Formats: sequence, structure tokens, C-alpha cells
Amino acid sequence: MKKITKAVFPVAGMGSRFLPATKASPKEMMPVVDKPLIQYAVEEAVAAGVTDMVFITGRNKRAIEDHFDKAYEMESELEARGKHKLLRLVQETVPEHINCIYIRQAEPLGLGHAVLCAAPVVGDEPFAVLLADDLIDADPPVLRQMVDAFAARPNSLLGVMEVPRAETGAYGIVSTAGEEGGARRVSAIVEKPAPQEAPSTLAVIGRYILTPRIFHHLRRVQAGAGGEIQLTDAIAALIDEEPVLAFPFAGVRYDCGSKLGYLKATVAYGRKHAEAGAAFSEYLAGLGAGGGGR
Repeated sequence: MKKITKAVFPVAGMGSRFLPATKASPKEMMPVVDKPLIQYAVEEAVAAGVTDMVFITGRNKRAIEDHFDKAYEMESELEARGKHKLLRLVQETVPEHINCIYIRQAEPLGLGHAVLCAAPVVGDEPFAVLLADDLIDADPPVLRQMVDAFAARPNSLLGVMEVPRAETGAYGIVSTAGEEGGARRVSAIVEKPAPQEAPSTLAVIGRYILTPRIFHHLRRVQAGAGGEIQLTDAIAALIDEEPVLAFPFAGVRYDCGSKLGYLKATVAYGRKHAEAGAAFSEYLAGLGAGGGGR
């Protein structure tokens, strides 16, 4: 059984829901307190034992590459000024044993196509997919939970959570049949069904562990609405060949692809921040009591 050493980060999307903030800056670089969303996702992968970070990028995403590159001038300046704590923060953005690989997705052809772009690097190995929009506060981190589950039973895993039936149209929804080692075997998956047509309220969230067989199905999937290749369609075909498991993770998920979810994450992570958390919590308490703040 091969270990999960590669993680794919599809980061080529436009981020149109956050315009004009994302007009010239990637949505994945939007900060929650003092870290961009993509760094939270990479740190989660590192904690799960992943060593190769594969970023599927597009136009105007250079800031992501720069963020994970070595900043010689900044490091020299911080060293000269004796700001060693800040220097460590900059240097630890990517641990030394981590490889960052960038692949350009020339056209925005959907999540399935973005994952397929990683095939030459992933090869014949199981791999993880993380969507940075889904920020999940969990201990241990969600991908660590999934890697441990994969070690016990090496089948494709989909991170899932219950959602209100009225919201099924925003997710891939699975139906399951039976439990297998804490996970549930997926019997069907449907992309964004209307509430009255959804087979369940168990939604797929942006964490996956996939076997390399998924690439075969991604190459065969027909493009759907908007010319996009859906990862959900390839997973539906994979289910007919080998077990795919739904993994109900332990943790709190924030949908940072929406303004409300992003604001909720900012408040939650701000309140527990080591440096600013106590003062921020006090400020919020004052707002709740009808007071103001400066």
C-alpha cells in the first residue's frame, strides 16, 4: 500500500464572488487573520505527511508561487534588523523537505480537468485533493484523519458532512450503503441536485483521497454545462469499478468561497489567535453588549 505523498491544489479559479478584491489577487491568497487560505491548506497537507504540493494554476496566480518561494531580500532585511521571530515565520512558510510543483491549467474547464492536469506528476499513486476555499478547523487536521483511514483501508475517500436539504444544490451529494471502518460506502453521487431530488443530505466537502484510476475516468468524462469536466462524474464512474468511501470528518468547516463563510472564519480564527485573540474577543464582547470599539 503506497503512502499519500502528493496533494493537488486546484487554484486556477477566478474568485468572482469576491470581486473587486480578487481582480488582481488570487482568492486563495485572501488572509484569515495573518495567513492566506492556501497556506492553511498546505499546512494541513504537511501535517498529513504529504511532501509534494502540486498547484494547478492559471492566469494572475503568480502571487501563490511567490508566496511559497524563498524571499531572499525580505529574509536578508529581517536578519539585518534582528527580527528573528518574523524571519522564522517567513522561512517556515514551506518546510525544507517540501516540494512545490506548479502546472498551468490553460483553460478554466472545471475541477475535474484541474485534477486531470496533475496526472503527469501524480503518476500511478494515490493522492489527495484539497480545495483551499474549504477551511476546516480540526485536531487532528482533516487530511491527517483521512490518511489514517486510507492506511487502514486503501480506497478512495471523500470528505463529507451533513448540510441542510435546502442547500444540496451547492454540493455534490452522495448516497451510501453500509459502514466500513468508520466510513460509509458510496453507492451514488450527484452533482448539485435540487433539494427535492437529492438522494441524501450528505455533501462532499473539499477534501479527497483518490486512487490513480480516477484519471482514466476523467479522460473519458464528457464535458457538461459550461464545457466543464466534473470530478463528480468521474467519481460516479469509479464507483462502478472499486469501492469509494464517504468519510464524515471531525472538525468545523468554513465555506470561505462565500462572503459569510469567510467572515465567520475570520472571527473564529481571530478569537483564538495567540497574539490578538484575547483583545479581539474582548472587543467582540463589547459589541454584543451594545458597546463600540476603536
